[in-house]
Parts: sequence; structure tokens; C-alpha cells
Amino acid sequence: MPALSKTKSSFYRRLYVAHLIEQGAASVPALIEATGMPRRTAQDTIASLAELDIECVFTKDDGERHNIGRYQIRDWGAIDPRWVATNAERLKQALGYAI
Repeated sequence: MPALSKTKSSFYRRLYVAHLIEQGAASVPALIEATGMPRRTAQDTIASLAELDIECVFTKDDGERHNIGRYQIRDWGAIDPRWVATNAERLKQALGYAI
């Protein structure tokens, strides 16, 4: 598979991270475990979902101190989450996350 452009890899990474959050990998440590991406990349990717009109919110767990909780996708904007789910394996492989 040819190397992805920076634009395409960024787009794919955002779609794949949103998919993982939707599937239950809803914390930064869970995303790191699922992808092998660095913590900062995971955090930046979550923060950049809004640029695609994907509404991702953090919900703090009851009774937990600090920022213990989980992310959830409230709205996918113009993105079809069924397409992302159907193509998740292809996105994962294109990004090199097939670990």
C-alpha cells in the first residue's frame, strides 16, 4: 500500500479514533493500547475531531478525582459512522495500526 499523504493520514486517524471511541476505547490509555500512537497524538486527535464536525465530549466518572472518565461521540456531523465501521479494518491497516 502506498504511503498516505499527511492530509489523508490525519483524516483517517480522526475517523479511526472516533470509531474506537464509539466502540468503547473511550479513554486516552485505551486509544494508546489499541493503536500504539503516542499519548500526545491521541490527545491531539481527539481535540481535532471538532474540525470534522464530530462532536466528542468527555464525561467524568462519578466519584473520581481529576480527569478520570470517558469520551463519547455525540454527533458524527457529515461523516457516516456506518461507512467508518465498515471500513475500520482498512483504516487501521492504512495507518499502520495493525499491531
